[in-house]
Amino acid sequence: MEFAIGAILGLAIAAGATVTGFDKDRSFYPTVLIVIATYYALFAVMGEAYEVLTFELLAAGGFILVAIVGYRTSLWLVALGLVAHGIFDYSHDSLIENPGVPSWWPGFCLAIDATLGAWLITVLAKRSTQ
Repeated sequence: MEFAIGAILGLAIAAGATVTGFDKDRSFYPTVLIVIATYYALFAVMGEAYEVLTFELLAAGGFILVAIVGYRTSLWLVALGLVAHGIFDYSHDSLIENPGVPSWWPGFCLAIDATLGAWLITVLAKRSTQ
């Protein structure tokens, strides 16, 4: 169920951003990636798992760097960063054991990240053919 909810919310966010024009601002999707990247650090604090907080912050830092570089160079990098974060979600439990992460989160976040990444890829591909 978490996959369906994540995909539906991802579509709603992406479609809403397009309809309102929020995604015309180059910073929209990089900002989304930065926010998404910080949730595992939040879960570490909520779960009082301070021993994994450094690892979560390092992982978040990598995605934040992708968002910044993508913002400055190419939004294609941001789209790939969103999809890559979805893959990270899928494998997170095998990489970092964070007891603060809700059991449903990896599937939910994978679906929302992949949906947002796919939407951005579609938008960028459409722009490049116009």
